[in-house]
Amino acid sequence: MSASRFTSQQAQAFGVQARVSRPTTLHIATRAQRLSAAPFLSGTAHVTSNRNLIIRASPSRAARSLVAQVAAAAATDDYRQRAPKDIRIVVVGATGYIGKYVVKELVRRGYNVIAFSREKSGVGGKQGMDAVKKELEGANCRFGDVTDMSSLERVAFNEPVDVVVSCLASRTGGIKDSQLVDYQATANAMNVGRRNGAKHFVLLSAICVQKPLLEFQRAKLKFEEELQKAGDITYSIVRPTAFFKSLAGQVQLVKDGKALHCVTKEELKNKVLPIGGPGPALTARDQADMLFRLTGKKTNYFPVPLALMDGIIGIFDFLVKIFPQLEDPAEFGKIGRYYAAESMLVWDDKRQQYDAEATPSYGNDTLEDFFREAIKEGGLKGQDLGDAAVFGVNKEV
Repeated sequence: MSASRFTSQQAQAFGVQARVSRPTTLHIATRAQRLSAAPFLSGTAHVTSNRNLIIRASPSRAARSLVAQVAAAAATDDYRQRAPKDIRIVVVGATGYIGKYVVKELVRRGYNVIAFSREKSGVGGKQGMDAVKKELEGANCRFGDVTDMSSLERVAFNEPVDVVVSCLASRTGGIKDSQLVDYQATANAMNVGRRNGAKHFVLLSAICVQKPLLEFQRAKLKFEEELQKAGDITYSIVRPTAFFKSLAGQVQLVKDGKALHCVTKEELKNKVLPIGGPGPALTARDQADMLFRLTGKKTNYFPVPLALMDGIIGIFDFLVKIFPQLEDPAEFGKIGRYYAAESMLVWDDKRQQYDAEATPSYGNDTLEDFFREAIKEGGLKGQDLGDAAVFGVNKEV
């Protein structure tokens, strides 16, 4: 039976840092001045200096001199040493459940935040640009298409940045959506960021990529591998176990200051960071027992054998060969089967088993707290799931 650590507070691992430069462009964070290197290099050099940089030499010697000074500046300039207002952070996926709280906390901490999202976001695309600007007050809200590199270049990265935070996730986990968002759009954000000076990339991934059997897991893992091999940008890959949508708890966690660990702590660079919620791991049976107890209902289970799920998935896989349009429903069946059988805990590859003790625990709000509050409020008000809804439950609340 699968087990998970749940927390409303897993936005805590967010904010991070980076180090980056493009092969043809040297972007070195600066608060002092900018020197155009166009005659010598195909790009620009941003140089931190206390005095004007004067080059009196032939172009080739001048270029070597410039590169040497740029390299020296790069060795000493660390954006983490700057005031938050002088650190520019681009957040993609800024209107998602986790993304919007990351944006709000970064703004509260005084960072220069660019929040990039679709012109129509939220459940069913019902949230327009004015609503986003109002909700993410204090951030520089910009709108475009994260799947279009030219849109990112023109709108989100039209000036040098220091850090990119990706809270992107496919809406459904379907085949095409996973490749388009979990891989391609996220790669777009990284590559455009690298070309515009980003030094660090913070990625919201998922603990389940440890055993990639689903399309969205393979897409996320493919990007993780590219990020780690990029070489010219540092990274922090955050792999949360499972989320429950407790708005109040999420906000409180971020206010407690843990959301920016990846931004403020250099030791979290180039790390894969699994995070779980407080307390012991809970099996599906544990969660059901909890709900029955909190609602005062008599326990009543209807077990579904995995073999039955396997049979249904097998039928869909056969039908997909005849009716390709069924590939997403077939994938959804596999997603359900995966979460019924696999635990959302750190996987010990050596012992070939999940390890609850090795899964870091963060936060204070528990799943039981969330259930209790939801029952008190008479349902899941505000927990609209949109395309992620199962059987239409809480699709729009």
